[in-house]
Amino acid sequence: MKSIGTKRLAVLQLWSHRLVAAALLVACLLPAAGLAADPLAPGQTTTIENPTENPDKQATNSHDPAANNSIEKTPVTAEQRLPAMPELIQNIWRSTGIAALIAAPDFNRGWGHFIMILVALLLLYLGIRHKFEPLLLVPIAFGAFLSNIPLAGINEEGGLLYMVYHVGIETGVFPLIIFMGVGAMTDFGPLLANPRTILLGGAAQFGIFTTLIGALALSQYIPGINFDLKDASAIGIIGGADGPTAIYLASRLSPRLLGSIAVAAYSYMALVPIIQPPIMRLLTTEKERRIKMEQMRTVSRTEKTVYPLVILALCTLLLPSAAPLIGMFMFGNLMRECGVVERLSETTQNALINITTIFLGLGVGSKLSAEKFLNIETIGILILGVIAFGIGTASGVLMARFMNLFSRHPINPLIGSAGVSAVPMAARVSQNVGQESDPHNFLLMHAMGPNVAGVIGSAVAAGILLAVFE
Repeated sequence: MKSIGTKRLAVLQLWSHRLVAAALLVACLLPAAGLAADPLAPGQTTTIENPTENPDKQATNSHDPAANNSIEKTPVTAEQRLPAMPELIQNIWRSTGIAALIAAPDFNRGWGHFIMILVALLLLYLGIRHKFEPLLLVPIAFGAFLSNIPLAGINEEGGLLYMVYHVGIETGVFPLIIFMGVGAMTDFGPLLANPRTILLGGAAQFGIFTTLIGALALSQYIPGINFDLKDASAIGIIGGADGPTAIYLASRLSPRLLGSIAVAAYSYMALVPIIQPPIMRLLTTEKERRIKMEQMRTVSRTEKTVYPLVILALCTLLLPSAAPLIGMFMFGNLMRECGVVERLSETTQNALINITTIFLGLGVGSKLSAEKFLNIETIGILILGVIAFGIGTASGVLMARFMNLFSRHPINPLIGSAGVSAVPMAARVSQNVGQESDPHNFLLMHAMGPNVAGVIGSAVAAGILLAVFE
């Protein structure tokens, strides 16, 4: 062991001697090459007359051996010379992210970026470890990470994330493609089999408009929060639990709040199994939770094919501002139900929506900058998002109880909570809470009716807000 250590020490000494010799050689060669000695003042140039510019002088010098042996040089400026070693080291240091954080003129351009990187890592942890809406939260978090790297320029004009946002989100293209994919994955059968459940989907949108008023109230009474009507409308749509609709509306009405609204919307969608059950138990009795609903009828292919066309026609006549969302949603559903474009339907449900989801998440993440996220308004958005979600859940449950006062065939109030458009998560929550009271009570398909009605309801609510405030 001692001999091995001696050999290693000898090798290290040999290489250190070689490095010192190489450094001395470079130090001797740099002045000789004119690269490090006597740097020129800024703007100063060394000019040697080019013989080709003066033919007469060239002819004279052609008979002069000394002139012919001279080395031809071109003008050299101070900017073209290699900087001295200390200056090189300083330039390398200034190009690092650490130097950018330290030398930033304000918090948002400096350590704010570092804090946002930590926020991005937290979102990645929630998406990967706890599976909080990972399909959107992971790309959003990674986009936030990239956009907050100092000096990277990926979020500046001409950068990748800049182009993704302005091409896909600012124009509204990505959310609409997502809506088309959701339509291709949606089955309107439960809604058509029990049409009255569309009222539950409509009632659950009450949280949107209540939260709009709450956002304006926060602006009125809390210093540092300044939400106008457009901002409040974009925040309120969180209550619909529809991520693509929230992104679409925020990009049109309040781009500055887009990142915070998207993170809140998808975070609370992931928390549906935690937020909804206490509200559902509070507003229902044990007897109501045990209600068993009648078996639904079978819906024909013709009904499923005609339904999206009817809804689109009504939307075109009554609320044209919602036509982009409703139109793409119904187009996707028509491809699913018509039975003649299976290949297009499969592509929309899988490859197209997956690719769009990646770029949608990266584009949204690019808006999670320190100056737009690290402020009191973000806290207000997160609080209002919880309130909107809670009110939407409660209003759906209460609407179901109200309908039972006049219905010969009672509705289990638990399916009213599925009126928020977190498909199919909210319907599964209704099923799970119902089976806590009666393990033989199967509410999933009944809850899918108000669930898909909630998707239509949130799109209609977004159309109303666009028509009024855009």
